[in-house]
Amino acid sequence: MNYDYYNPQFHFCTPEEGVKKQSESLGSILFGDRIFNSPYKIYMGKNSSCTVLCKSVVPPPGAKFINERILEDQAINWLVDGLPASELKQDPKSGDIFYDMGFNLGNDDDEYAEKPILNNHYDIKMEYHTKDEKNFRVVGVLVWPFSLAPQASGQPNCDTSARNSPPLYLSEDKTNEFSYTYTVTWTRSDTPWATRWDNYLHIFDPKIHWFSLVNSIVIVVFLCVMVSMILLRTVSRDISRYNAIDLSEDIQEDYGWKLVHGEVFRQPWNPGLLAVLSGNGAQLAVMVGITLVFALLGFLSPSNRGSLATVMMVCWTFFGFVSGYISSRVYLSLGGTDKRNAAFFTATLLPTFVFIVVFLLDLFLVFGGSSGAVPFGTMLLIVVLWFGINAPLTAVGFFVGSRHGAVSNPVGVNQIPRQIPPPPKYLRPWAATLIGGILPFGAAFVELYFVLSSLFASRAYYAFGFLALTAGVVALTTATVSILFTYFMLCAEEYRWQWRSFFVGGGSSAWILLYGLFYWASRLSLDSMASAILYMGYLFLIALLNFLVTGTIGFLASYWANGLLRLRILTPLQDPSSPGVLQEHQQHVPRDYTHRLVA
Repeated sequence: MNYDYYNPQFHFCTPEEGVKKQSESLGSILFGDRIFNSPYKIYMGKNSSCTVLCKSVVPPPGAKFINERILEDQAINWLVDGLPASELKQDPKSGDIFYDMGFNLGNDDDEYAEKPILNNHYDIKMEYHTKDEKNFRVVGVLVWPFSLAPQASGQPNCDTSARNSPPLYLSEDKTNEFSYTYTVTWTRSDTPWATRWDNYLHIFDPKIHWFSLVNSIVIVVFLCVMVSMILLRTVSRDISRYNAIDLSEDIQEDYGWKLVHGEVFRQPWNPGLLAVLSGNGAQLAVMVGITLVFALLGFLSPSNRGSLATVMMVCWTFFGFVSGYISSRVYLSLGGTDKRNAAFFTATLLPTFVFIVVFLLDLFLVFGGSSGAVPFGTMLLIVVLWFGINAPLTAVGFFVGSRHGAVSNPVGVNQIPRQIPPPPKYLRPWAATLIGGILPFGAAFVELYFVLSSLFASRAYYAFGFLALTAGVVALTTATVSILFTYFMLCAEEYRWQWRSFFVGGGSSAWILLYGLFYWASRLSLDSMASAILYMGYLFLIALLNFLVTGTIGFLASYWANGLLRLRILTPLQDPSSPGVLQEHQQHVPRDYTHRLVA
């Protein structure tokens, strides 16, 4: 949980001219960034030593609040000339030196685990670069925080070299008085201004990124080869034998997936909801794709705070047309007739649900005094974007999709539904969902770790190249896995594949939730109930949005594969001289049909 720097309970020093808030972008506000002016006086090229910022008086309630924040490993974030103040750290695996954004509020390691100490002195190292000795630019900001108790005389203590300097403990039983001090040192750097962010954008262990990517590509190649073998060998052999039947003679009994050729495109349960989810999933997929393109082109640099979230919100708003178009085509293809309700729920169902969840989480932030709480004005702006732009574009997209009509299915549907035999255990809905989600999750879990670290552990993430390749691999893996499970279901005479292909495609979301719990237990320290609820709430939203995107990919891929498969079966059977043969063959029922039914 984030807090404003000038939260009254911290008792930090305030500027003489008063606290002034700077305007921020929509993305920065949604990510909880709040920027204020500072009381620190730092001048270009001018060093200063043991400057007293102010004298702070912290009562017992404030001391308890600060100690709790130190135990939560809260960090302080400064911005100097657009650069974040950082601590100098070394990657233990690669040995690279990098700048870790933010610095500790206090220390609770080792001997301070039970009684933390507060950092009240800052050694600030300013790095600058110049070409002509006339123009100087800041290219790095490093801070070394220290905890130094006041001297016996009450004067501030700035001697960071003394090993026996007592640290500053905040007593929760009495009022604490101490001073905040700082030292500024300017150092010339060879880092050009254009590449000053390179020290901050450190990629932890790049070898693991490449290993994960290569491993994922191998999985995709294996799945693609497997699908190709099924479609080109097994299915083609069955199709050849199926088309070789002499239609003038008594037709032999079908078996396997050919038994349900007249049931494949039967209307599923609640086609409207499936169409709504598919439309919203397609909208999110396009949003993610366009955002990654902008990121790869370098438009979403961390120097532009909040640009990532802003672009995502804008793309989601203006791609409402995609949602309406896909939803209408899917809805009509599944035999839906109530287009008005389908269009309404496409535009309102997901945004309303997400808005309610975010609003409830925002209440926890408001009551907890967190700076991450979204202001009422920003909430109102999001509603205006939703009703004023996204909803009308969704309606337009739905209208255009309705004009194009349904996707023509290559086969008809039998009048009497065929009964379904008990499926194998691995094809039951819950089992297929979990099994089908393993491979897509396995292709992405390494990048998922770094994404979660960026969201919840305040680490900068800029490996958009790896992320884009991983997203492509996950999309291909999801599509191939869904096609495979759909084929297996049809071989088991289970023709209710529409919803199951959606759940198989979105099965990786279940593993994301489980991995999120593991990440919480192994990497995070969430001591308060509010922090735990916020983490689970945001994790649930991530899993939900992933479910919609991957579920849509799985469903549309299975729909395409089924259409292609049925078209290849029936196209050779059409004879211009015998227009009635195709219809009769589609509606053929095996002779021993009644003996094959399972109650």
